[in-house]
Amino acid sequence: MRRLVAGTLAAGALALSLTGCGESVEPIERLGRKTTQEPSQTPSASAPVAPPAPGGAGDEAYKKWGLTAPVQYAPKPARKPQLPKAAPGKVPVIDRIPLPAEDKVVFLTFDDGAEKDPEFLKMAADLKLPISMFLTDSVASSDYGHFEKLRDNGSASTVNNHTLTHPNLRTLSFEAQKKEICGQQDKLEKRFGQRPPLFRPPFGNYNDDTLRAASECGVSSILLWRVSMQINNFQYAQGSALQPGDIVLAHFRGPSELKGATEIQMTTRMLQRIQEQGYKIGRLEDYL
Repeated sequence: MRRLVAGTLAAGALALSLTGCGESVEPIERLGRKTTQEPSQTPSASAPVAPPAPGGAGDEAYKKWGLTAPVQYAPKPARKPQLPKAAPGKVPVIDRIPLPAEDKVVFLTFDDGAEKDPEFLKMAADLKLPISMFLTDSVASSDYGHFEKLRDNGSASTVNNHTLTHPNLRTLSFEAQKKEICGQQDKLEKRFGQRPPLFRPPFGNYNDDTLRAASECGVSSILLWRVSMQINNFQYAQGSALQPGDIVLAHFRGPSELKGATEIQMTTRMLQRIQEQGYKIGRLEDYL
């Protein structure tokens, strides 16, 4: 019962962070835009594994991308935090990394994969942004090479699972959920050479069947969030400011979804908001 209540509360908070108000954008999940998958390519499993070091970005890179100070990075922790455990046959659900109040670190995650801006690749490489990507096949597969470049730019970014077609999993049977999750696991493993350990359910919606299906598909953790980036500002599911260990949700979106703003402009504003609140950026996988 406790797990079911937690799932319900998380889904409610996530719905709030997705719908937003005022400046919030239409979720990429509602685009209904399909892409044609390219022929299979030889997978590359040579992704960098070393986390970005503080000051790893070029001294002048931050100015190039509209920032007034260098991006600050958190080093890999000496000891990983205590994370929730899952029941047998299921996977744990994580929506914030438990960190001490003085450990002002947040984590960047980007979802879906509809926007493939080559300038964003330059920005992420220049700043050495450690991004945990959660890709949906129906929108990302037209150019998986774009996300491979993002993964392999020296920032230790990673590719993870966000289903084949981005459905509301809570409306599907166990077998249908398993098809969505395992199917994308298989495609990403074939394309990138590694089976993703992390999964994010579309809209943040999941149920007990999701936890079982993810486990059977080889997922180690379900990753949610407490903070979402809109066009100009953060939207918080709890409180009105960042908290240590927050997992920040952003999307690979372009001007048509950002009311004319670009992916770079949105990301610059996101980094500015993180800096304004005195936070560093950590590599999520180093804490799991």
